[in-house]
Amino acid sequence: MERLRWTWIWLPPFAGAASLLLGGTASIPALLLGIVLIVTVLAAVHHAELIAHKVGEPFGTFLLALAVTVIEVGLILTLMLQGKAGAETLARDTVFSAVMIILNGLLGAFILLGALRHREQSFQQVGVSASLATLCTLTVLTLVLPNFAAAERGPYYAPSQLAFVAIVSLLLYLTFVMVQTVRHRGYFLPPGGEATEEEHAPPPSNRQTLISGVLLIACLVEVVLLAKALAPSIEDGVAAAGAPHAVVGVVIAALVLLPESVAAVRAAMANRLQTSLNLALGSALATIGLTIPAVAMLSLSQGLPLALGLDSKGIVLLSLTLLVTTQSLATARTTVLQGVVHLVIFGVFVFTTLVP
Repeated sequence: MERLRWTWIWLPPFAGAASLLLGGTASIPALLLGIVLIVTVLAAVHHAELIAHKVGEPFGTFLLALAVTVIEVGLILTLMLQGKAGAETLARDTVFSAVMIILNGLLGAFILLGALRHREQSFQQVGVSASLATLCTLTVLTLVLPNFAAAERGPYYAPSQLAFVAIVSLLLYLTFVMVQTVRHRGYFLPPGGEATEEEHAPPPSNRQTLISGVLLIACLVEVVLLAKALAPSIEDGVAAAGAPHAVVGVVIAALVLLPESVAAVRAAMANRLQTSLNLALGSALATIGLTIPAVAMLSLSQGLPLALGLDSKGIVLLSLTLLVTTQSLATARTTVLQGVVHLVIFGVFVFTTLVP
């Protein structure tokens, strides 16, 4: 068993690295590359959960969300600098897709699966309300307000407006992180201080935690790079199906979010809904609070155009998502109904992306 455990710890990162060194889809079939990607995601979740057990909540979920988002930002900046067609809307499309996937697809999935197994689940209302208030503010400032700014026509901020919104977004996110991890950490812990059998297990040693930290970063980097390597195959598949090019962004965003998604679903199935919510909402906040300032800095320094404002369909779906999420999480308890509602909205998002 010990040998099998160490094989599971070490093999996926090396398999992912080998696939990338061999040239990705240039020399490896896309199906095999996809299998390597899934195995690497599962390994990343394993290392993230080990670290979370060592440092405790909500630090564990925060570290996973932060790590994935930082790598995602790096990927977006790299693609923007390539200057390909559609680069000016890349950040907007990625952020919007990530928010819709997290708040509808992921949230709906783990609420539904958790409720099917445990009938009803509870969480701390205070921490979730603080997360949602911050998230609503960030999404409106970055994805809706640009359409109504008077200085520029269309979905663009003027340079001074863009700099101001970027600074405010980063400050708001950093304030949330301080509240979540230091000043009011108790608001983001499971209600009643319940601990599962897994949490009663002895924490890993410092050496194990350090190894898992290094391997987690390696796995996350490989997840993003493997997703990028799969992008041409995804684009070809989307084109062959006659679907809009926007579908590519949704698929890639879903691949990048796989580690967090698997971890959140596993936590909900183990009756740790608070952990799932911390991970989901924290990921959405990090996606906006870190991505927008980074791409704004690149846009201002390199003179690259940056379209942030959503179209009317996107604004309607985002508004519906924020309203329903606020109502779904307003009672500190969840049932199958909330899960189904969010999954329906996610289905509408996917369908209207396929059929604009």
